[in-house]
Amino acid sequence: MPHTRLAPQARWATAAVATGAFCVQWDSFALNPALPVVRDALHGSATATPWVVSGYLLAAGSLMPVAGRLGDLYGRRRMLILGLSLFAVTSVLCALAPSLPLLVAARVGQGAGGALIMPSGLALLTNTCPPGRARRVTGRALGLAGLATVCGPFLGCVLARSVSWRAVFWLTVPLALAAALCARRAAESRAPDAGPSLDAAGAVTATGALACLARWLEDTAAWGWVVGAALLGALFVRAERRSPAPLVDLALFRNRPYVALTVAGAVANSAIVALLYVIPLMLQRGQGWSGPAAGVAFLAPAAALAAGGPTAGRVRPAAAVPVMALCLAAGAAALGACEHATDMSALLPASTGAAAALGVAGGLALTGTQAAVRRERAGEASGVTKAVMTATAGAGLALTGTATTSTGGRPSLALPAAALLATAAALVLVRVRGRHRPARHG
Repeated sequence: MPHTRLAPQARWATAAVATGAFCVQWDSFALNPALPVVRDALHGSATATPWVVSGYLLAAGSLMPVAGRLGDLYGRRRMLILGLSLFAVTSVLCALAPSLPLLVAARVGQGAGGALIMPSGLALLTNTCPPGRARRVTGRALGLAGLATVCGPFLGCVLARSVSWRAVFWLTVPLALAAALCARRAAESRAPDAGPSLDAAGAVTATGALACLARWLEDTAAWGWVVGAALLGALFVRAERRSPAPLVDLALFRNRPYVALTVAGAVANSAIVALLYVIPLMLQRGQGWSGPAAGVAFLAPAAALAAGGPTAGRVRPAAAVPVMALCLAAGAAALGACEHATDMSALLPASTGAAAALGVAGGLALTGTQAAVRRERAGEASGVTKAVMTATAGAGLALTGTATTSTGGRPSLALPAAALLATAAALVLVRVRGRHRPARHG
């Protein structure tokens, strides 16, 4: 296929989505190591302070299916601009928050803005760029977001300790506003058959089910949350079957490539979270490195993870599932090597290999699922995929045994590696038994 230049409106859309995705991922990870600084500055309790992060992630993950559908209904560019504007305003509120409860409230609003940015932005790129270029363009945008994912904790910690924790939020204000200005120059798109209005029953039950699932994964001993997720999930399915214009067309879940890539992407994302947590800890505890030194040493895995998005964008749709299986298997082997590494000469190459494989897998979950559905339903599909990946991210920390670290124990990457390997094997079985040609979600 000959290389063609993107139209100006597509280039503006790319700039808006790439910058917006960077902001969302930055505020997902940059504040985590600075929580003790926030707690001391705002005189918060040890139990309430983690909600500065959890509130943001809960809002972002649980609202994404609704956000994706709103983009299909009322315009992806419009929802992207709304999300970026909301993100900028709530970032200012976070930076100015005089107390912990107000900071948590502002973070929930920021998460709602992030929920609008990601699915609307991905769907906008899918519909604005030519079909042969959309995957690569989306991959490049995801690569920029990947930089924020890995460098965010290190740079956020530096800002919080050398300047102020409020600087973490001030940084995103001009970026979000610049992204909104870029989005204004992009072409609008919406689904022509989206229906007259939002499915309210589906929106409420889907949001509640995802929020309960995310809370349970943070504390797997609290079984009430998983019961709530199951009940709300059943009500969601019932509502969607009865709705003339459902929030999510249940036929989406009969699309084998879409479901396979979404589930595999969620497992890969959980493993990425585990890697981001365990490797810096191993460098500090096992190798005796300081926090800043460990952050600098982790730049190589950071670059490998960021390169995953552009690489995933080059994978043909027909090859998405087998390439995903290969990436998960390679990631499992690399995590196993990290687990048994005894010195830096083995740990850093293994962690870089794991980051490279998982970065491609995470990017492929988004570019591949967009290619597996009709362009008109891109917002709905990206909203579901991003919601599943965000809501289940906490499972990665649970599998590492984070509870043991407070008592001096060593977190492990063995279970995340096993989950990757099992998912890769499942993908191979799906590929063998299913059709080789991806079904199109109608």
